[in-house]
Amino acid sequence: MVTRSVMILAVLSLLLAPATDLSAEIKAPKGFTSLFNGKDLSNWYGWSTKNPEILQKMSAAEQKAYKAKSREDVAKHWSIDGDVIVNDGHGLYLTTEREFANYELLIDYKTVPKADSGIYLKGNPQVQIWDYTDPNTFGNGGDKGSGGLWNNSKGARGKDPLVLADKKIGKWNRFRIVQIGARTSVWLNKKLVVDHAVMENYFDRKRPLFHHGPIQLQTHGGEISWRKIFVREIGNEEANRILRKKSSGGFKSAFNGKDLKGWAGAVDNYEIVDGAIRCKKGKGGNLFTSEEYGDFAVRLEIKLPKAGNNGLAIRYPGKGNPAYDGMCELQVLDTGYPGKLAPYQFHGSAYGMVPAAQGYLRAAGEWNYQEVTVKGATIKVELNGSIILNTDLSKVTDAKTVKAHPGKDLAKGHFGFAGHNDPVMFRNIEIKRLD
Repeated sequence: MVTRSVMILAVLSLLLAPATDLSAEIKAPKGFTSLFNGKDLSNWYGWSTKNPEILQKMSAAEQKAYKAKSREDVAKHWSIDGDVIVNDGHGLYLTTEREFANYELLIDYKTVPKADSGIYLKGNPQVQIWDYTDPNTFGNGGDKGSGGLWNNSKGARGKDPLVLADKKIGKWNRFRIVQIGARTSVWLNKKLVVDHAVMENYFDRKRPLFHHGPIQLQTHGGEISWRKIFVREIGNEEANRILRKKSSGGFKSAFNGKDLKGWAGAVDNYEIVDGAIRCKKGKGGNLFTSEEYGDFAVRLEIKLPKAGNNGLAIRYPGKGNPAYDGMCELQVLDTGYPGKLAPYQFHGSAYGMVPAAQGYLRAAGEWNYQEVTVKGATIKVELNGSIILNTDLSKVTDAKTVKAHPGKDLAKGHFGFAGHNDPVMFRNIEIKRLD
């Protein structure tokens, strides 16, 4: 009698061995690594359209057991033909063991008539792939072509591709995808189809896209083939350059990189180090622009020491505490800050009023890229490519909170930093008036 364990090993052996004798070494472009080794699918497992946090919350033993079971399904529906991975249109989605935050992905695909597939980024659906000639898809935008972030909300940027770039069905197509935080750009056959759009979190649209996650190849009823799957992880400095370059125009420098000309307040408690403003250790106080702003946007880079604490003063009146007497203080705080914190104390939060999403701040000692947009009573904070706060302070109506924040309805004021004795650094500070 053949035991169940023997049968499972037999099935897995099909997964771990090439379908033919055509296996070949996969050579990646300079700076990239191949996600397919040309031999087997041992660095992949099976998942579906399910929140990847479900797997992340499992114990190590539970994850191992799940992945082993999922590979039985993968072996039934996925095969290898030389340097090509082929799916029969069914089964679980092929999912990378590696997870990515900021990266560039190159991947070829070829599909069949009436196919419907896609690429999940950070475990989130999806860069769309379909037959742009199939009239049955036109009501959903199929005639616009592949490459759009189809699961973004209706009318959202990136949902539909900018141009039709698909080749004829049966031909190989080439994607280039760059993702920094939630900001996603897609080129299909060298044509830009998604330009730095925010990819929405399909599983909870009130939250930003996951900080990191796997790449998934979706199977959706039609045979699809994949090849030349290469990835390059993008470092923080390069990510910051991309985010600044793709930011809108009209910003003017608020700091000359040499001295504190144009700034007021606790100027003696701050210093210039390597072209950045740094709060002196053991000092503090409020440093703010000489100019006042109503509606404005500011972009800057922030570096925190371990357990470092500071804040961005928004519409500060020039006296008092920015967190209470100004419109708000946007918290600047390292994740290693000791003690138990209230939700509204984490980085990016409107201190004392509205909490920001957590998990998007880089490690102490790394530069973070942050943009803040203030319009009327609304404040939006984008950190490292992810929108962590998007709130309307006019909707903060709790009597106790309102009383504690008498300045929250200010229409104008200074922009600045609320030092708390730690050597937090700020550089490349640029402001754009919006009124």
